[in-house]
Amino acid sequence: MSLESNKNLGGIGAILLAIPFLNLIGIILVLIAMKGMADYYDENDIFKNALYGFIFGIIGVIALVALILMFAFGIAITSTATSPTALPFAGIGLLIITVLILYGFSLIGAIFYKKSLDTLSEKSGEHIFTTAGLILLIGAAIPVIGEILKFVAWIMAAVGFFNIKEKTQPTEPKEPVLPVKDKKFCTYCGAPLKPESSFCQKCGKKVD
Repeated sequence: MSLESNKNLGGIGAILLAIPFLNLIGIILVLIAMKGMADYYDENDIFKNALYGFIFGIIGVIALVALILMFAFGIAITSTATSPTALPFAGIGLLIITVLILYGFSLIGAIFYKKSLDTLSEKSGEHIFTTAGLILLIGAAIPVIGEILKFVAWIMAAVGFFNIKEKTQPTEPKEPVLPVKDKKFCTYCGAPLKPESSFCQKCGKKVD
């Protein structure tokens, strides 16, 4: 895909990432865009770190679902038992474990996303990616309130994607053009000469 397509995918994906219930679609679009950016800038760390961030996020969600099922299973057993029993995965203990697991995986994922955005910032020249990565990491480190910071971070990342410009090819330095009065010509054949020439390159005769 072209740079323009990857820019649009990344921008739209980052916006969807900031919207609840559309996060999964958003992260898939961002990953596709990051792969395109990695190929465009020939820097695989852009995609690799974003992929690691996604994987840790998915592990956190799976852990959350597993703990919820364990909690529901524990409640079901307790309700059918003849006498109340304290299950190890029920009550406040489950809540603490869930919060710690979600916090840990969310923080690790944010670290990898920040690395990806920092590299993209360096390669593209859009420094807003660096700021977005830092805000995303701070948001992951602060429970509850951090969700607002994550929203801001992904919106900033969307702006960065839309602002990326194509690489400019370096131009070769041109030879200086000498003024007409400084140009030398062969007195025998009239061919132009280089200022340091002692012989005419056309007729071969010695020149002053």
